[in-house]
Amino acid sequence: MFVSKRSLWRCLGRWVLARGLSGVSGSTLDLAGIYPPIITPFNQRGEVDYQQLESNVHKWSKVPFRGLVVQGSNGEFVYLSTEERVETVRRVRQVLPQEMLLVAGSGCESTEATVTMTQMMADTGANAVLVITPCFYRGRMNSATFIHHYTRVADSSPVPVVLYSVPGNTALELPVDAIVALSHHPNIIGLKDSGNDITRIALIVHRTRKQNFQVLAGSAGYLLPSYSVGAVGGVCALANVLGQPLCNLGKLCLGGQWADALELHYRLIEPNAAITRKFGLAGLKEALEWFGYHGGSCRAPLLPLTEAERKELRGDFTSNGWL
Repeated sequence: MFVSKRSLWRCLGRWVLARGLSGVSGSTLDLAGIYPPIITPFNQRGEVDYQQLESNVHKWSKVPFRGLVVQGSNGEFVYLSTEERVETVRRVRQVLPQEMLLVAGSGCESTEATVTMTQMMADTGANAVLVITPCFYRGRMNSATFIHHYTRVADSSPVPVVLYSVPGNTALELPVDAIVALSHHPNIIGLKDSGNDITRIALIVHRTRKQNFQVLAGSAGYLLPSYSVGAVGGVCALANVLGQPLCNLGKLCLGGQWADALELHYRLIEPNAAITRKFGLAGLKEALEWFGYHGGSCRAPLLPLTEAERKELRGDFTSNGWL
């Protein structure tokens, strides 16, 4: 066992306390559904624009999402100070309907910093935390390291923990054997997998089913096939702008309407690739403006799109009937 019985009982005790404070616990927290990993808007001075953030949250609240992911990769959390990260979560919780989950990114490079940030996010009102893999010393990041890191975080967290594997940003994947081992921890309830590998997602679902472990697809590009192999939903950048269609796609998949789901999926492929692989966060923020949200600029060193890139991005949405 990677965690002692004493640690398990201690963690369960914290869980009971967390349930009394927030109304949810790891044993009952159902992650199933669609989440946008929301962006962080900045004003012309490069400061977080909390008024625009709250305006966006009001609009996202009208979409049938299960909740919002705050301070994920699309939230530019690596460019924010600790104070900005915590205040962003606090502002979102203030305006987000209580029935919608708030999953807050709390990952840092060190275990101690992640434990501290996780506690702060829980105190600010997060229902669960999303913890990205440490990656700076990636040569020493192996299964044993990850199991130790995530166990420490989950042992001390007052709210459930969701693992986050995003090799496109970290240049490493959370190994399947580590995920399977961590799925036994009572305070680790799921995984957001952004590795773009449906075979891997199917294997993780298969090997963690007995633990009621919940897997979320990390992109709209493979949301449909992820549902087909047992994923419970998705955390998709495209949901920032096309939230309703992605919720519709999830509903079609769960209802077994695969032909209709596939037709909708086809129309989402190019817009999704444009705001993830092709143009990234700057493309997503540009598209948000077209759909009535506040996007604005990214924080430096990220640059805005060129005029040619903006035209190409608009074509990816227009040719599929979204604009």
